[in-house]
Amino acid sequence: MSNTAKITFLGGAKTVTGSKFLIEAYDTSIMIDCGVFQGLKELRQTNWNDLPINVKSIDTVLLTHGHLDHVGYLPRLIKQGFTGTIIGTAPTLAIAEIILKDSAKIHEEEAKKANKEQFTKHHPALPFYTIKDVENTISKFEVQTEAKWIKINNHISFKFNYNGHIIGATFIEIDIEGRRFVFSGDIGRTNDYLLKEPKRPKEADYIFLESTYGNKLHSKENIEILLTTIITEVIHKKGNLIIPSFAVERLQTLMYILFKLYQKNKIPNIPIFVDSPMGNNVLEVFKLFPKWHKLSEQDYHAMCRHINIITSYADTWKTIDDPRSKIIIAGSGMVTGGRVLTYLKQLIDINTTSILLAGYQAEGTRGRLIKDGAHEVKFFGKYHKVNAKVYSIDSLSAHADQSEILNWLSAIENTPKKIFLIHGEAASIDNLRLKIKDQMGWNTHIPSLYESLEIDL
Repeated sequence: MSNTAKITFLGGAKTVTGSKFLIEAYDTSIMIDCGVFQGLKELRQTNWNDLPINVKSIDTVLLTHGHLDHVGYLPRLIKQGFTGTIIGTAPTLAIAEIILKDSAKIHEEEAKKANKEQFTKHHPALPFYTIKDVENTISKFEVQTEAKWIKINNHISFKFNYNGHIIGATFIEIDIEGRRFVFSGDIGRTNDYLLKEPKRPKEADYIFLESTYGNKLHSKENIEILLTTIITEVIHKKGNLIIPSFAVERLQTLMYILFKLYQKNKIPNIPIFVDSPMGNNVLEVFKLFPKWHKLSEQDYHAMCRHINIITSYADTWKTIDDPRSKIIIAGSGMVTGGRVLTYLKQLIDINTTSILLAGYQAEGTRGRLIKDGAHEVKFFGKYHKVNAKVYSIDSLSAHADQSEILNWLSAIENTPKKIFLIHGEAASIDNLRLKIKDQMGWNTHIPSLYESLEIDL
């Protein structure tokens, strides 16, 4: 039996999305996360390719959290022959179920629409996966608790550790014969509106470290003052404020902040509409798992009463036709799909419309184009002029910034053998590499996509 561990980087290498990492040791094969690539077209197209590994040999998938770029490839993995278990915390698997079902529904609808309106190069256009594929995936889910070592076999154990970011999110420690491998997943903020502070690893030999904001510090802007100013201007113009939002965490955070601003009389009783079937389901996850967040039961119910939750597509159109100034929060956060496109199709070319981009916008997404000042954007096969006023804030990001990442690392008591910098664009990764070298003197490595390497145990 070999006394080495083989690591293969199947995603999240020199790019932010597509998180997939494979560890093979002691005749056991473990995949950490199983996400899709988002953003740049050439990356998205690789989602359709089978993985360049023996998928049937994978025993277990461990999930750090439920975001699409960490779980969205699971149905494809099963189609390629994976028959093992998919393990996560209870809220992570609840979020993964919601996200995968929503994703499958969108894939099916887009394929149907593309075929009907014939704006596809493929005949026929096929969904990336279906609801049936997702149901098959969910049947392999297995819940494990946080903060407890779980044995996979006599050589390998793992532990989930609370990590902020989104509800249920963890970093994962894997112990292989006394060697400690730490997968950061996505590290949360130290002072989040809804979530507790992330735990930090105390020991690590090899760290797989996210670097999404590795070259940035989040703005110290006062989000409440900024929102108040934007909303006041929207009301004055008799326009609409559209906030494309990630359905998990960001949407609930925005709801909470807007509710609190109204409670404090900072904003008037402007109608607020939340149009995200997935976001509504995530609200239920908050209700089911109160120990995973800071929101009180009283505030949860008061917030839900104050905000108009849209539950049907017919109500989407009623909201668009509503002549009042209003705030519309709709998915998706990077304007890659979802209900927000319906609103933008009708309102993006009107100069009384305002758009607030409230989070990271990956390269190649519509959100990034809008943020960078594009004069037109394409969706549903047509170009639409951008006459709306565009605002952007990073301070609501669910990702740790550079200082928070370094703080997360600072609790480690030994000197790690190597830090693998993942989940970042080139500038972010390189800047974080230099910071770690200068402040800690630790060895780093920037893996390439599909790179494999062996580690002596």
